[in-house]
Amino acid sequence: MPKLSADAPLIHSDCEIVDATFGRFTEVGRGSRIAHSRLDDYSYCDRYTDIANACIGKFSNIASFVRIGPTDHPMQRASLHHFLYRSDDYWDDADRDESFFEHRRSRRTHVGHDTWIGHGAIIRPEVTVGNGAIIAAGAVVTRDVPPYLIVAGVPATPLRERFPKPIAARLLALSWWDWDHERLRAALSDFRALSVESFLERYGG
Repeated sequence: MPKLSADAPLIHSDCEIVDATFGRFTEVGRGSRIAHSRLDDYSYCDRYTDIANACIGKFSNIASFVRIGPTDHPMQRASLHHFLYRSDDYWDDADRDESFFEHRRSRRTHVGHDTWIGHGAIIRPEVTVGNGAIIAAGAVVTRDVPPYLIVAGVPATPLRERFPKPIAARLLALSWWDWDHERLRAALSDFRALSVESFLERYGG
């Protein structure tokens, strides 16, 4: 098994990558598609994830078959079909509707640091998922999710807070996800062993 690297993402087989950038120690699972997006340091997606027009923060944990920023069809027009905007696929004398694609790419989805996106979840365009939030498996997220909130369902609604608000605020202030690689390694045993309260006390959050 290849190791993760600070120099290049680990991209497994059968992936489709278009206009995407990757931070350090990132990984893309087999059969995934990533377009017009950014995965920041330490983030990964599992098999058959589809990410479009999205900014993914650091340490994001994205399960298999997740869809982030799924593209829309033109519901307000007489037809929904590709022939309206991928017209050159159907006629030699027709152009693609580039303005349609530009608008689609402008509708960015933002996923914060240290997030967990469960299996098969969908996060709609122009939604922001806050730092530390959890999206339950199968959820369809149509609205912004505050930091450290757990949401579930179709459409996704609040399930519970991951931590009490004072603890969440202290984690946000600590912003451990911005620590360098060596500092993360030095704190690894504490990440593993300490309660969140004890961790915050030790590291000044």
